[in-house]
Amino acid sequence: MKLMTEEDVRHLAPDGRLTESGKEIWNRLSVEKKKDFYRWMAFVRHFDRRSVFLQRQGRIGTYAPLEGQEAAQVGSTLALQKQDWIFPSYREHGVAMIAGMPLSQILLYWMGRVEGCKAPEEIRLLPPSVPIATHLPHAVGAAWASKLKKEDSIAVCYFGDGATSEGDFHEACNFAGVFNIPVIFFCQNNGYAISVPFSRQSASKTVAEKAKAYNFPGIRVDGNDVLAVYDVMSKAVARARAGKGPTLIEAVTYRFGPHTTADDATRYRPPEEVEEWVNEKDPLLRYTRLLKKEGLLTDEEEKTWEETCKEKMDQAISRAEKEEPAPPGHMFAHVYETLSANEKRQKQQLEERDHRR
Repeated sequence: MKLMTEEDVRHLAPDGRLTESGKEIWNRLSVEKKKDFYRWMAFVRHFDRRSVFLQRQGRIGTYAPLEGQEAAQVGSTLALQKQDWIFPSYREHGVAMIAGMPLSQILLYWMGRVEGCKAPEEIRLLPPSVPIATHLPHAVGAAWASKLKKEDSIAVCYFGDGATSEGDFHEACNFAGVFNIPVIFFCQNNGYAISVPFSRQSASKTVAEKAKAYNFPGIRVDGNDVLAVYDVMSKAVARARAGKGPTLIEAVTYRFGPHTTADDATRYRPPEEVEEWVNEKDPLLRYTRLLKKEGLLTDEEEKTWEETCKEKMDQAISRAEKEEPAPPGHMFAHVYETLSANEKRQKQQLEERDHRR
């Protein structure tokens, strides 16, 4: 899959060198913000790797890995404010934790618990959307409501390249364009909709150019460059907040692992492609090189943060696994308002079985 063109936004080269535009952005950032990018990307990666281990041990259910997409999630989320609405798909664990979702609840979600879907009251984070693209119109609706109520909030919806093949994508973009809605469509284009390459999904060369049909900006950014993602997202957020309408952002990235832990990515991705992205375009390694070159990160600090990440994750796992088991009847709740005759019969059989025990 082709990475970038000259027209695409990039501030940090894969070898850790700043471009001319990158130097300008870098000089405007505080030291703390520069370190925040690293801390979050390193933590998100640690969370992701540990979660894969938990799944293999049978301690959580099927899991959607995100390793390789840390810069896209961290850079975009750190450009948001507390009052903004976030509509994630099923791979935005990094987005969720930065927004303020407790780690133990993120783990509960992957344990199949309904508690993992409910964010704390002060966080405007919706549950992960597993159906492809159905949450895009919801994000537009939330942003439209904010506009009508004259609130200083915007909405962002996260989705993959496969979602652009769904009707909901086009309907959401069309409505947002017509009514000048303060919403950001953030596509993490990792090249594959499960096993289907982008070239088989769209005759358009990019996702970003699709915005032209709806008369709002479409921007393609190096999704493995956290500085570029943060810059592009910050400008889109400011534009939406100023009443100038929606933006479509295409963050070109790559998932290092399978679509989910139930997937075998070796069946559809050539090994040389995977090796190129993992060895030459790693977003965390790229940014770590920059910090060390700038004297903002030492090997000892890197090791200390890894230990901190492990401690935080250990505590989250312990907290999640100490939760009381969900009642079996939960499988009939939170899905249908009215159960069908077959589901009612099954629920009654379960209750009778439990009563006999």
